Amino acid sequence: MAEVRHEAPARSWSRVDGIDLLRGLAIFFVLMNHVNMQLLFAHVPYTRGLPKQVVSSLVWNGQQGVQIFFAVSGFLITTTSLRRWKSLVQVSVADFYRLRFARIAPLLIGLLVVLSVLHLAHVQHFVVKPETGGLGRALVAALTFHVNLLEARRGYLPGSWDILWSLSVEETFYFAFPWVCRWLGRGRLMIALLLVFVVLGPFGRSVLTHGNPVWREYSYLGGMDAIAMGCLAAITLNGRKLSRAWLWWLGGAGGALLLFCLLLSRTAEAWLPERTGLYMSAIGASASMLIAVAAQTGWRSPRVLTPLLLAGQRSYEIYLTHMFVVVAMAAAFAATGHAMWAVPVFFIAAIVISGLLGELVGRFYSEPTNRRLRARWHDGAREMGSVVEAAAG
Repeated sequence: MAEVRHEAPARSWSRVDGIDLLRGLAIFFVLMNHVNMQLLFAHVPYTRGLPKQVVSSLVWNGQQGVQIFFAVSGFLITTTSLRRWKSLVQVSVADFYRLRFARIAPLLIGLLVVLSVLHLAHVQHFVVKPETGGLGRALVAALTFHVNLLEARRGYLPGSWDILWSLSVEETFYFAFPWVCRWLGRGRLMIALLLVFVVLGPFGRSVLTHGNPVWREYSYLGGMDAIAMGCLAAITLNGRKLSRAWLWWLGGAGGALLLFCLLLSRTAEAWLPERTGLYMSAIGASASMLIAVAAQTGWRSPRVLTPLLLAGQRSYEIYLTHMFVVVAMAAAFAATGHAMWAVPVFFIAAIVISGLLGELVGRFYSEPTNRRLRARWHDGAREMGSVVEAAAG
């Protein structure tokens, strides 16, 4: 077999506003859901008298937000791989792992160090109970990406550990990704395999859960279908420029479906009941359509959406650190005697402070560490941006 030559990676990329806005929307829903859970744990009847659909749309879309993250992730990883190596079959396994490590590991390891210290100091809400395996078992699960499996078998971990279930799904997918690209990336077998994940996704959220409510939400297959949808969108668009008619159709259909699932979630869940597992498939499909349109058009966000845009750019940092803020704000809320006037303050403060914390962590820790690691591996800081080329000059 002739040796495959690796061309120099493409450079000078810029972000895509539409994709960052989707990530910002996703992290907003995650934050709203986790604040809502703290209020439920405290038995605060703050939703009494509010329309059920309004409550569902505002505070029960956390899982949907993670599904959006999965679709974005699949699209970006595939597109940046195509731009970097020109073809999936030329993906360098070692370089792919280095890039994932540089982006994911510094903050993850830092988080685990902090969580371990808080556990050993017996800080409330951060102690891993013996029945779930204790600190050692949680660390092993986090570092080998099976927190979801541990929780399905032994019960939920504390909130700051529990959020790592999604990273378990995502990084397990990407562990195999470069190898599959090398083996199947040149032909239709790659697309066929991704379609298998799309088909299996609903089953991973329904019949294959065997009645386990944790596995229904946290299973590998239940999240990998959205990642696969993002990958398929990237492969489909590679080297193609969609017509204006196609862009309007994808944008309209994707936007309408996503709004239907998020704003009319109770109706959507009735039409696509839990036993089918199709509701989350609709979220992944609609998000992938919008991602494709955003990448093709280079649409620029209006200034009024800047906070959401910035949150999307720091979504990974916010996601991994926000539970510290949520727990702290819950303690402050409890100090008010669970006063109803403090509920909106709780929500707003948790969202704003989580965003600020994510920005600080990203600016002064995760991004500088990412750049240093890439420089050590002779990889320029600008080589892995987003999915469109920046303007010259």
